[in-house]
Amino acid sequence: MTTSSPVLTYPVLGARRPSNYIYAVIVAIGAVGFSLAGLSSYFHINLLPTETPLNLNFIPQGLALSFYGVAGTLLDIYLWTAIVLDIGGGFNEFNLDTGKLRIFRLGFPGKNRTLDFSYALADVQAVKVEIRDGLNPKRSLYLRLKGRGDIPLTEVGQPISLSALEDRAAELAKFLSVPLEGI
Repeated sequence: MTTSSPVLTYPVLGARRPSNYIYAVIVAIGAVGFSLAGLSSYFHINLLPTETPLNLNFIPQGLALSFYGVAGTLLDIYLWTAIVLDIGGGFNEFNLDTGKLRIFRLGFPGKNRTLDFSYALADVQAVKVEIRDGLNPKRSLYLRLKGRGDIPLTEVGQPISLSALEDRAAELAKFLSVPLEGI
């Protein structure tokens, strides 16, 4: 992004990331398979094209398979709902003309569906980078505000690449004319 414009906007990817689509499809396939195996054992009709669960007793095996099918279906409904509503999606906007910082995120339906925070750019003390490698890596970008603590700017999920994080932090610190901490 160029910094010649007085407005700098970073989109934040929410639940509509490719991995969530893959997980939702895999969970749906598994839920349908478990449900069909449980129903096949109950009705003594083969509903699965590749396996023959007719020799399973409905109690306890068929009942357990049916339970897994229902649990998988509920999980899949949750995943697709989060994807359709783009939970966590939004943007970070820095506007030099108005002197405002705006952080916007989407949530689940209800009275607090949208989270829309606005702060004065004059309150920004620094751009902070937090990098922690290891078993549970963390690469986050924060804004340090006067009297408010640190506000996270990166999306939740897989860590952003180190070079992209450094580039974004340097660009943001230069745009806001504040120091960069943590690198």
